[in-house]
Formats: sequence, structure tokens, C-alpha cells
Amino acid sequence: MHTVRSLLKGQPDPVAPGGVRTIANPARLDEIVSEAHLGDAETFLQACRAAKAAQPAWSWVPAPVRGRAIQQLGRLVEDNADALARLITHEIGKPIKESRGEVQEVIDTCSFFLGEGRRLYGMTVPSEMPDKQLFTFRVPVGVAAIITAGNFPVAVPSWYLAPALLCGNTVVWKPAEYTPAIAEAFAQLILHAGIPLSTFQMVLADGPETFAGLERSLDEGVVDKVGFTGSTAVGERLGELCGRHLQTPCLELGGKNPLVVMPDADLDLAVEGALFSGFGTAGQRCTSLGTAIVHRDIHDDFIDRFTKAVAEAPIGDPTRDVVYGPMIDQRFAARFEDWLELIRDHHHVHGSSAVGRITRAAPREGFVGDDPEAGLFYHPTIVDGVRADDDLYRIETFGPIVGVASFDTFDEAIGLANGHGYGLSSSIYTTDPLHAFRFRDRVSAGMVSVNNSTSGAEAHLPFGGNGRSGNGSRQSGVWVLDQFTRWQAMNWDYSGRLQKAQMDVADLSADVTYRVPE
Repeated sequence: MHTVRSLLKGQPDPVAPGGVRTIANPARLDEIVSEAHLGDAETFLQACRAAKAAQPAWSWVPAPVRGRAIQQLGRLVEDNADALARLITHEIGKPIKESRGEVQEVIDTCSFFLGEGRRLYGMTVPSEMPDKQLFTFRVPVGVAAIITAGNFPVAVPSWYLAPALLCGNTVVWKPAEYTPAIAEAFAQLILHAGIPLSTFQMVLADGPETFAGLERSLDEGVVDKVGFTGSTAVGERLGELCGRHLQTPCLELGGKNPLVVMPDADLDLAVEGALFSGFGTAGQRCTSLGTAIVHRDIHDDFIDRFTKAVAEAPIGDPTRDVVYGPMIDQRFAARFEDWLELIRDHHHVHGSSAVGRITRAAPREGFVGDDPEAGLFYHPTIVDGVRADDDLYRIETFGPIVGVASFDTFDEAIGLANGHGYGLSSSIYTTDPLHAFRFRDRVSAGMVSVNNSTSGAEAHLPFGGNGRSGNGSRQSGVWVLDQFTRWQAMNWDYSGRLQKAQMDVADLSADVTYRVPE
């Protein structure tokens, strides 16, 4: 069992004012994986104070040197990839193949940001005055408080931590309290990558204590940027809190991601994409498929193929080759059971032999493993007949459930794709470029896939959403640099006299009355 505490200046915090939480393997609930000794609001404030004191020295380290530290982090993660992936599977039940993919995403992110240490470009801008030059510079924001969820316990944090540190910021990271062993492993890799100990702090705390600590830290002026991945409801509260301090947080929130299937689509490919989008990670991704929006002419054929694919999908032991394993944590299992109550009489349910938890009394044919009741395993659920006035259409459901709606016209499909107010990820299956580009033009999502799933990010492409899915901020690639730097403008007048812009500008006279002879 892993005993995990907050890490302040590289040292475990000896006290646990927030209490102790034990974390079970969600695939085998009788197996305790870790014990989290939680901090509180004061712990968070102390971490932010330490980060504030350390930030000037870190910002003075040349950016290419900071990039080397990020490169070394990537190499450390690569050298420890198998152990880290197994720990992810052990603590949150993610299938081992997905866990390995998540670790690879961290490596890719670090590889990308190594180069950005040499490309934190500003610009030299021509002046309207002689003997004067204009410049722009990227400067670090200061202290970044990063709060992340546990469904991607290392990949998503790396999207924040690597660029924040690269840009010269110090970081206070609050991981999910139900992934303490994974968080400590990743934190130790960061601390062994050449980054000064005070530059990076990790605080284990629950949500209310974290919010209280962040509020105190903002009031004291020891946090300059907030990054948050999690629910829309919490994101709204954080946005309000940061707004009181004239700060704009980086918010990556929930999604109700549509997958539109046009009548000319390759149905087998669409079904494969819907299976992965909807049921990978047991539907516990912000980019998971919410509603498949299928043209009425092919609806029945799609449902038949999708039902067959889902019914035959291997589900169970995450250490084996399965589409998905257990729910991440008991809280998500309980919430998923609430969302199953959104199924109404006009809906038609497909995909498995039962609805809800997989048990001996409600078995799943072909379950992979010994005893489904030993873990938090749930039947995959397809709900056909979803309409725009259904709660199941409007509410993000974090779990293995996918709605299916029908449409007749392209305008109807767009209406269903946008009507819930989320705008994270989206997909369209079509062989017609006109439909693909019209969909891209009209869908509200920040990310669009054509003939691909709603899930799946690459380290050099912007990630983020609009509407209820976020405030327009973006992670990954060069676009995230705007979250962790501020632009500074500089003018240097070496003329030896005061030159006043807009007033002392030379004028080139013109004869505006001239006309070409006919």
C-alpha cells in the first residue's frame, strides 16, 4: 500500500489536517492501493506562498535550460513507463493499453515543449518614428495553481505542468484525491528532472478545502493563474472566484459530445468510432460520446450494428485486453446509477443483458474476469430514441451510456449537435467534403473529427472547448503558451529627443487631385 502526503518544497507534509482517505482498486474493492493523508486550506496557502517565493529565481533560468528540464522529465517518464502505466491501471482501473497510451502522451508532451524552450518568440516591430525600435516579449505569469481530475491522472496534468514550468512559472498542483499513488509517482518524476524543489508543490486535499485555500491564496496575491479540469459546475465557481481578482482561469470542463452519422457514411467505421468514443474508459472522459445523431435512412442499420458491437465488446479485468474496466471510483459509480434514472418510457435500451451494475444476478455475457461483484463494473447501455427535450440529451453523463437520436436534414443534425450548450469535442462520419466542412463551420465544439472518434488528443494540437465546456482557453501545442505567459511591449527611443507617437510622425505629402489623362 502507498502512503501519500502533500509534497511541500519536495518534502512530505507530516500532518494531515484534512483527514485520511483509503483508496481501493476499483476492479478489486477488497484490495487497498493507497492511503491519502489530506491537507486543508492552510496547506494549499502555504504551498502557494512557497511557490511565490521561488518564482523569480526560476524565471531567471534561461528558457532553453528550462526546456532541458522538461526533456529530462520526458525521459524519466519513458524509463518508468511500464511501472507508471501499471499503477494507473491498479489505482483507477483504466485498461492497461489505455494506461500505456496515457503515459505516452506525457512523453509526447515533454518532447514537444523541449523545443518550445527555444521558441518563446517575441517580435521586433517597426516604429513610426526614426531611431526607435519596438519589441514584444513573453513573460511568465507567476504562480500557477493547477487542479486536475483523475480520469487522466498524468496526461492531463502534463498539459498544464510542462508548459507552465517551461514558461518560467512555479506550480502548485492539486491532483484528484482518489489518485494519490499516481500523483506521487508523477510528482517524484518531476522533482527528479532537475526542477528546483520549491518550483513545484503538490497538495492533496478535497474539493471544499482546495477551494477555500485557493480563495485565501488569491486574496493574498500568491496565485497568478488557475488551471482547472473538471465539471462545469465547479468551473463556474472557479471562474467567478478568479473574476473577482481580474484573472482569467484556464477551464477545461465537461462535454456532451455529438457524433453525426450521415447517410453516405461508412457504417462499420462509424460503429467502431462510436464504440471507442462512448465506452472507452467506461465513458469517463470529458470527450466521451454523448449522443450519436444518425440519419433516419440508416438509423436502424446503425443501431443493429452498434448493438452487436457493444454486446460483443469485452468488458472486465483492466489488466487484460478489454474495451473498458470498472468505474474509476465509488462516487462515479453512484452518480452513474443516478443518470440511469434519466431513461424514459419512449427510449429503447440496447447493448447488454441488463442495465446497471454487473452482478451474478445481472450478469454480462462474456465478462472478462472472475467475479464482477468484486469491482465497480457496469453494463454498457445504448439508449435509442433520444430527443432534444430529454434530460439524457442535455446532461453530461460520466459513464458507459450513449444516446442515439435521429435526424432528417443537415440543419436538424446541427441543431442536435449544438443544442445542449456544450462545445468540447464533436465528430461527423461522411464521405462528402461539403458535409465535413459545413459541419466544421457550424458546430459549436472546439474540436472536430471527420471519420474519427470524439476522443483522442495529440500533444501538438489545441485542446479545449466553448460554452459549457470551457471559457475558450486552449491546452497543448503552442496555443497553451498564451495561458502561462503575458505579452510585454517595449519601446526603445535612441534618438536623443522626445518623440511623441501620433503627433511627431513624418508626413509624406501627396497630390490626391491627380487623375489619369483620358
